[in-house]
Amino acid sequence: MTVPLPVRPLHPRHGIHEPTSGTPARRAGSVRRTSTVDMVRPDGLGGPLVLAGRGRDLRTGDSGEAHTVSEASVRAVVDFVGGRLLRELSTDPARPLDALLGARVSSGFRGRLDEADPDLAAEHDLLYLLLDELPVTTLVSGHAMSAGTPEAAMRAAMARQGTTPGRAGRPGFAADQCAGFATGGTIMNGVADTGLPPVVTGPPALPLDTGDDPAAWHATDPLPPQGMRRARRIDVLPENPAVPGERATVDALFRDSYVRPDGLETVIHEYTLTARIDGGTVTSCEARARVLPWVECPAAVASAGRLAGVRLAGLRRHVRETFTGTTTCTHLNDMLRALEDVPALLGRTTP
Repeated sequence: MTVPLPVRPLHPRHGIHEPTSGTPARRAGSVRRTSTVDMVRPDGLGGPLVLAGRGRDLRTGDSGEAHTVSEASVRAVVDFVGGRLLRELSTDPARPLDALLGARVSSGFRGRLDEADPDLAAEHDLLYLLLDELPVTTLVSGHAMSAGTPEAAMRAAMARQGTTPGRAGRPGFAADQCAGFATGGTIMNGVADTGLPPVVTGPPALPLDTGDDPAAWHATDPLPPQGMRRARRIDVLPENPAVPGERATVDALFRDSYVRPDGLETVIHEYTLTARIDGGTVTSCEARARVLPWVECPAAVASAGRLAGVRLAGLRRHVRETFTGTTTCTHLNDMLRALEDVPALLGRTTP
């Protein structure tokens, strides 16, 4: 018999807790990209991590009718406790990615992905977005381990991965890599005091798909207890549908959530974003923090404004190389990087 773990109270230094509810109505002439990556461990927290990604591009016609433009899916099995090694990978559509098997799903994985299939990134399609998510969703999935594993077992698992508390250079605990890891902040103080970071406690997840529009999101499966999900939505609306590549408005959402042992889904990270595009250049970009783990994290929100004047072509590389340090957020950066796909989505606003 499994004994439910106690539900943790809110951490006293938790960040902003203002999750969104529902999804904006689809607008005529727009394209909506939605994607999810589920992070589950069917064999228990000590077993393999299964990453199940799905995505869909949907064009909304002049009369509000929905047309599916593209769909993709990914299934990856990661030996999380044994070093975050990729053991299985399947994609739809299929791509030649066997070279990734055995690779560590962490820093450097995206570079290996580009080497394995150099054409994939240039297609700006859903499949690349889902594969690009694998290293960060592997990292984020560690929340289920920390929230659902007694401290002694967690320390043993860290030792097996070569991340024993107190060891210099341990992955994931590098100071000042983003606002949340600022020196003297909640995470780094927790690591200094106990050798482990504090456990994030998020607010209840309000539903994104309220059922009022059957086409609002692609189909998803229910999340089991201790499962996690990364959900994205990006709506692209051209100012002049006759010239879709010129001016456009972008409205986006990003959420990471976790289902507690008692079945309640909670939010770990959530941002919304609005941007204006003109001729392939970002003219304005504003992010809003809706849910963040720690009081230090919202300091990163202003970094989104630094995209003004930046070309969309090469945006992923630009963000990766220049959005570093305590003025940024790893998860907001993921949201910003995905804007590189906006021109491709604009090309799908017409039949």
